[in-house]
Amino acid sequence: MRAPILVTGLPRSGTSWTGRMLAAGGDLVYVNEPLNPQHPPGRCPGVLKATVTHRFQYICDDNAPDWLPAFRDTVALRYRWLSELRANRSPYDLARLLRYGAAFTLGRLAGRRALLDDPFAVLSAGWFAARLGCRVIALVRDPVSFVASWQRLGWTVYFHELLEQPLLIRDHPELLELRALVGSQDRVAKAAALWRATRTILARTPGILLTSYESLAADPLPGFQRLYAYADLPWTPTAERRIARSCTGTTRPGTGFAWSGLSRTAYRPMDSRLALATAARGLSSEEMARIRTLTTPVPA
Repeated sequence: MRAPILVTGLPRSGTSWTGRMLAAGGDLVYVNEPLNPQHPPGRCPGVLKATVTHRFQYICDDNAPDWLPAFRDTVALRYRWLSELRANRSPYDLARLLRYGAAFTLGRLAGRRALLDDPFAVLSAGWFAARLGCRVIALVRDPVSFVASWQRLGWTVYFHELLEQPLLIRDHPELLELRALVGSQDRVAKAAALWRATRTILARTPGILLTSYESLAADPLPGFQRLYAYADLPWTPTAERRIARSCTGTTRPGTGFAWSGLSRTAYRPMDSRLALATAARGLSSEEMARIRTLTTPVPA
């Protein structure tokens, strides 16, 4: 079986955009956030028959028996029809069952590969590379743009979801520094701390490709051509045309890729260069300077 692909990075780092563009050639089955603990898109046993208990669930060799069989089914595009039907029976869930079940079945028969778009896998990226053989692409966004995006959405991070995972703390003890911000109402400081800790972990994770969101957005065609080569995907005229329409031109209804859900955060067609120019909107110059200070590594 050819290697599956994982696109990860903190939420609001461009994972949905990158995943959709990698799927533009038609060789992949796109799987959206199987490790998201919120339903939907997570808690769908047809896609992943495992119990997700935390955001940024940490998976390593010590708890692999809980995860490896489930993810082997996911990346092999084996859909659990009965498990999904038993767990989720609303009209939306049934529509999702049919959509994913058909995509998995037809994709497997056509010899396509799975592409997991999952920011909640970011702290486990090394495990996906080592144990599942994934080609892992980890997006890293400029910290000011990242924090600005979280601020506009009113997001915050609850560090107890990280600190309550003993294996995560054992392997990445620098996360203990986050205890000082538990319960804090300073959303800027918390988002900056999450960015800094995650960037440190990714920098020492073997077997993954770190990719700058800004460099990809500034020049998408050559950037995605490099990602296609890394992921062992054919760079076809169809893929190039779709990416060009979706990232570099004026968006019109019916062109490029359109997101079919209601999420405010998922990828929509855009001029990626123009998106960079407004990425920090909503922050004052003082806030931007503060974020730079908070995310600058301390010399050893």
